[in-house]
Amino acid sequence: MTETPHALTTRLAYANPWMRVREDLVRWPGGHEAVYGVVEKPDFAVILPRDRDGWWMVEQYRYTIGRRVLEFPQGSWPAGHDGDTLALAVAELREETGFTAGAMRRIGRMQEAYGFVDQACDVYLATDLSAGDPDREATELHMEHRFVRDEELADLIRAGEVVDAVTIAALTLHRLDEAATSV
Repeated sequence: MTETPHALTTRLAYANPWMRVREDLVRWPGGHEAVYGVVEKPDFAVILPRDRDGWWMVEQYRYTIGRRVLEFPQGSWPAGHDGDTLALAVAELREETGFTAGAMRRIGRMQEAYGFVDQACDVYLATDLSAGDPDREATELHMEHRFVRDEELADLIRAGEVVDAVTIAALTLHRLDEAATSV
């Protein structure tokens, strides 16, 4: 069995209700030591609301990159709340778009950016959609949702207008799932 790296020390560097950042001194096989910053965030759900020949997506301002972006609905439980990701996916879809899904099916699980964060997400395909009113959080009040046809989404990705890695990876999972179920 191969030896794996292990933490010699761990120090909490920062914490707020949404994340913790720790600094680990890690010893690698062979004796090399290095400091790693690790962001700890709760897992989340991303939802692909499929309707006819396209998707319902949300557009919102993302402070960290200073611009509005188009992405699939996604989110994690608020601090102090817990539950499975299917219940989370149902809640996030309704909150961000107002839709409820007659069918919600998990199509995969991904690590978001495992080079520095431990957060993962479960990806759900939502179909048989019924419209309703969104119930957005205070930071999402400027959010809009709109229908994007398959061809338009492909063009937006190629043009660099859809830049959310989770959205693009989730779309890939859907395409793989669709190919596997159509055989």
